[in-house]
Amino acid sequence: MTHDADVVVAGGGPVGLMLACELALADVSVVVLERLTEVDTKIKAGAINSPSAEAFYRRGMLPELAEVQRGAIEKFGAFLRQRQTAGAAGVKLPPRFAGHFAGIMLRGDLLDTSDPDFDAPGPAGEVGLVPQEALERLLADRAAELGVDLRRGVTLTGFDADEDGVHVHTSAGSLRTGWLVGCDGGRSTVRRLAGFPFPGTAPEITGHQALVEMTGSEELGAGWNWTETGTYAHGPMPGRILTVEFDGPPADREAPVTAEELETSLRNVSGVEGVRIHKVLSATRFTDNARQVPDYRAGRVLLAGDAAHVHSPFGGQGLNLGLGDAMNLGWKLAATVRGWAPEGLLDTYTAERHPIGAWVLQWTRAQVALMRPEPHARALREVIAELTGTVAATTFFAKKISGVWQRYELPGDHPLTGRSAPDLELSDGSRLADHLRGGQGLLLDLADDADLRGRAAGYGDRVRLLTAGCPKRPDLAGILVRPDGCTAWAADAPGSGGAPDELDELDELDELDVALGQWFGTPAAAAA
Repeated sequence: MTHDADVVVAGGGPVGLMLACELALADVSVVVLERLTEVDTKIKAGAINSPSAEAFYRRGMLPELAEVQRGAIEKFGAFLRQRQTAGAAGVKLPPRFAGHFAGIMLRGDLLDTSDPDFDAPGPAGEVGLVPQEALERLLADRAAELGVDLRRGVTLTGFDADEDGVHVHTSAGSLRTGWLVGCDGGRSTVRRLAGFPFPGTAPEITGHQALVEMTGSEELGAGWNWTETGTYAHGPMPGRILTVEFDGPPADREAPVTAEELETSLRNVSGVEGVRIHKVLSATRFTDNARQVPDYRAGRVLLAGDAAHVHSPFGGQGLNLGLGDAMNLGWKLAATVRGWAPEGLLDTYTAERHPIGAWVLQWTRAQVALMRPEPHARALREVIAELTGTVAATTFFAKKISGVWQRYELPGDHPLTGRSAPDLELSDGSRLADHLRGGQGLLLDLADDADLRGRAAGYGDRVRLLTAGCPKRPDLAGILVRPDGCTAWAADAPGSGGAPDELDELDELDELDVALGQWFGTPAAAAA
């Protein structure tokens, strides 16, 4: 049966757009259905982590993100000036801000940057302050450049899946597709209609985040504050507030957030009676509802982002978790559509991403427990705050928050296997990331070894071959990088660090054959 598109993505937020871009990069036709007619301007996530920054860097988008970050830094400066003008005590970030855990700030000057998990981030390590709205606009522009069919103001109303594809029903008619991916948020229609189980823990908080025009803010504490009635944050931009109250979830998540509601919540948590909110510029409610589907795939229907897992926003993990899903799924689904995917490739999506999602749920649950306005939580906060005054604890928390700890369990014993590929500086002046922009795999020969290169012969545009030197890493002989930037195989140079005198003495090249087959299927020549 003829398909109107290879893939239909329900949801045109950052996750859905990122997935669509990855699919289009691999010459897969994509339709994105988005119920909103414009980019969502509600205040949401304010930063991206290291894996997300690396993903954008590898697709050539870092300059645009750096420009957005400059604007975010300017807004923080405006917040400082506003506080000083109002006569309030100034607020400043700790030296080399490294994130926070449950509002407990981490000092970057206590970070052990020699930790191997922080190795070779490249230029991506300089970008992080990218608000979600700006990111969505950049991704929408990129999707348009790649030919993605983004249909705004169109709602998915139902679907019928069979062995060969999916009939998708929308508010604007029906279409036939090979695959349907739900990127339609925490209250996903795709998840509900497909019957995915969604186990987890019920919410206990009501949170608000907003940008407002207000007076009396000089009486508010800057940054994160804990009180007898909850938690609130003020800054790091003018008019930005966040409140957390432990009185159960909101009665109506869908009702508009009013100035009166925000003012009441802020007064209740802060105890500042003089604060007045005159206008709401952008506002959202949130809870700590924490749930995750056991399997991200049901036949020809898949889930990504909040459709697959929900949790509180503390620590800024949600957006990044979803972007990681999109990067992992995109090339695997594209390979399946194009017919070269090895058996079981699509099932590795759940196998690799579910454990990271489960960790995020636990990480956010721990922060909610630490923020509770009761004596035991306050005592535990004091202990954690004291710990974060040490190098070891700061490094531990920063690694978790930044995402540099993430690793997929892949075959192979090399320390790089399963990790994000290091951004190697090559002898021709390029960097490894420069050779990943096309969304293909990359076999980088650092030892000028014809036998090594010969193992990838016949893979065509699935795997690029590149021979180059890397003066700063003479210990490496070669590295195979998947389209998502994950190291699938690596080998040390003969005689370095205990490596054998000949590259193949310990079957490194046989391991390369296995990795190539596992991730890129059968070479075209052999298949023919």
